[in-house]
Amino acid sequence: MTFLLHNTASGGKEEFEPLEPGHVRLYTCGPTVWNFAHIGNFRTFLFYDLLRRHLRFSGYRLTHVVNITDIEDRIISHATERGVSIREYAGPYEEAFLEDLATIRFQGVEVMPRATEHVPEMVAMVEKLLAKGNAYQADADVYYRVSSFPRYGELAHLDRAGLKAGARVAADDYDKEDVVDFALWKGEQPGEAAVGAVWEAPFGRGRPGWHIECSAMSLKYLGPTFDIHAGGIDLLFPHHQNEVAQSEAANEAPLARVWLHSEHLADATGAKMSKRLGNVATLRDLLDAGHDPVAIRFFLLASAHYRQKLRLDETGIRAAAEQVRRLRDFAARVDRSQPAPADDPFLVQELEDARHHYRAALDDDLNLPQAVGYLFDAVREANAGLDQGRAGPAALAAMRVLLDDADQHLDVLKEEDRSLEAEVERLIAEREAARAARDFARADAIREELKARGISLEDTKEGVRWRPA
Repeated sequence: MTFLLHNTASGGKEEFEPLEPGHVRLYTCGPTVWNFAHIGNFRTFLFYDLLRRHLRFSGYRLTHVVNITDIEDRIISHATERGVSIREYAGPYEEAFLEDLATIRFQGVEVMPRATEHVPEMVAMVEKLLAKGNAYQADADVYYRVSSFPRYGELAHLDRAGLKAGARVAADDYDKEDVVDFALWKGEQPGEAAVGAVWEAPFGRGRPGWHIECSAMSLKYLGPTFDIHAGGIDLLFPHHQNEVAQSEAANEAPLARVWLHSEHLADATGAKMSKRLGNVATLRDLLDAGHDPVAIRFFLLASAHYRQKLRLDETGIRAAAEQVRRLRDFAARVDRSQPAPADDPFLVQELEDARHHYRAALDDDLNLPQAVGYLFDAVREANAGLDQGRAGPAALAAMRVLLDDADQHLDVLKEEDRSLEAEVERLIAEREAARAARDFARADAIREELKARGISLEDTKEGVRWRPA
């Protein structure tokens, strides 16, 4: 089948084919771990999840990179206030983010690099841009010279003549040649070394700018040109546009062949969710309010196309919970049903058509809401067929295949596995008893046993915390 994706760069749908047959190289912008991610962030991450699941569903092998931004002004500011390193400050928020991803069944990715672990690659790219004349030094800072890149603004479809008026510029950036130039490297400021936010570079001690981080990490793991770059629409300008300018000037090759952007999640009034506006809710807020994480997943994935705005409200989440219940009830009914003596060929054909239409909707720019519409039409017809004794062996098999196809993307049918949780908690309690009895050999052996099972333990003031490693 033809797989179409809406390429932001061209403004239209294009047939997707990877550079390397059978292998997709994908970069999706990750979190800035300065606080808990809000639910609007997770709409974007579930869009990434849908994309990677459909690529795998379509038979592709993936190298999917999601970066962790742990060098950033807010992280440095809060770490300084608390008197801890940026790693110590960001670590708990990174862990919480990964726990939240697991809660909403985000599929694991191949590479998740931290910015702090790739500063040498960033320094090398800044050096290259300086040598090529695309960057210049102004006192302790290094800036990208936007005038050196004639295609600047093309990705975001900007009018170059209007860039100055729309630029966000710090009031003290008087050393820049042009108001639209942006920072590649920021010179050391008082207190930053104390929190581990200063690195050595040939052009002076300091830290990387935000935009260069993604350019350096994507180059390391995916090469100068890769297949798909995705992110929220708020990253289109300036972040993604600046990535293009940096990467393509340094590497002399296109950065990404396809650019995908998901729309905002809005609050109940229709305003974009933003910590700055104070109208955000975290995933944990919704769980504390009693919402099922699987219903939240379904709501964020299937209530609207990824390029359409979605409004967060209680009614929508409750409706999603009801849809999940209907699918689970139907899947359970199919599992316990015995085939009728003969199949109704019209029912079998309807189910096969529904499967075809479901797949076609996903192949048309990941139109999961439309695909779910076909799925529920099929569920209604299938339930009628089961009621009327028209579902023989072929119809039941078609129902199972349709459900399996749908759950490759939705991932809502299986119940949470509580057996693992109970076993881990039992071993943790046994370990704590061993430690209390000063049997440290047994306590260490239990930790190693859990590690072998893929479980990581952390001893905190509040007690032992665990998560999949």
